[in-house]
Amino acid sequence: MTIRAGVAGWPIAHSLSPVIHGAWIRAAGFDADYAAFGPESDDRFRDLIGQVRLGALRGLNVTAPWKEIALGLADEASDTARACGSANLLWQDKGVLRADSTDGHGLMAALAEQAPALEGMGRVAVVLGAGGAARAAVHALGQVFAEVRIINRTTQRAEALIAAVQPHTPARLVQNHAVTDAALIVNALSVPPELDMTALAPDAVLMDMTYRPLMTGFLRAGAARGHTVVDGLAMLIGQARPSFATLFGLATPDVDVRANALRVLGEQA
Repeated sequence: MTIRAGVAGWPIAHSLSPVIHGAWIRAAGFDADYAAFGPESDDRFRDLIGQVRLGALRGLNVTAPWKEIALGLADEASDTARACGSANLLWQDKGVLRADSTDGHGLMAALAEQAPALEGMGRVAVVLGAGGAARAAVHALGQVFAEVRIINRTTQRAEALIAAVQPHTPARLVQNHAVTDAALIVNALSVPPELDMTALAPDAVLMDMTYRPLMTGFLRAGAARGHTVVDGLAMLIGQARPSFATLFGLATPDVDVRANALRVLGEQA
């Protein structure tokens, strides 16, 4: 019987998750299907989760705007999902609807792949933004860096993020606009950040969590100044790996899913 899973979000038409998971499914050679679901409303999203509870779907990756609701619908959630305040993975396990967040795993995997020389111990990371994506980034980086600074236009949102995440991370989390000593700058904003590149340390690594375009203006400006840059596609693939293992019970096959994703990005562009 075909194992059915997918990704839920709105809008969803341009999601690369089916491309990534589909390549792994074909390489593994087993009977499965991973599709994009586009529930436009809260009620339709809840109906879709009902299909997971019934076993019609093995599980779902979840993207905006349903990540917070996904966490609330779960019977049990991982410590990471609770710390992030959202879930990007829901699945049914012996009648129990479980939730997890693999976004932080994806971020750290992207850094390991594209900035392998980066060392966080005793150093500072800066996260631009204070939304849901920023919260997952702060939680993950807070396990590795000595201090994580949050820069956000609205001070109250940054302070709320710190209050929510600080109990779950050993790092010192602060609202601080200083970037001169940062080893890593992560853009978690949905708009291009306003950042003085001349203030950065020469060895600072720049990462953008978006992948449309793959080389954002932020990354292009950093690369032009000689900084190591990390793109959002590497993070997307990184978060997909543990999701695939959970949904299908298999390790990801050795296949170049990035090449597939880049091809589709080029076609969509």
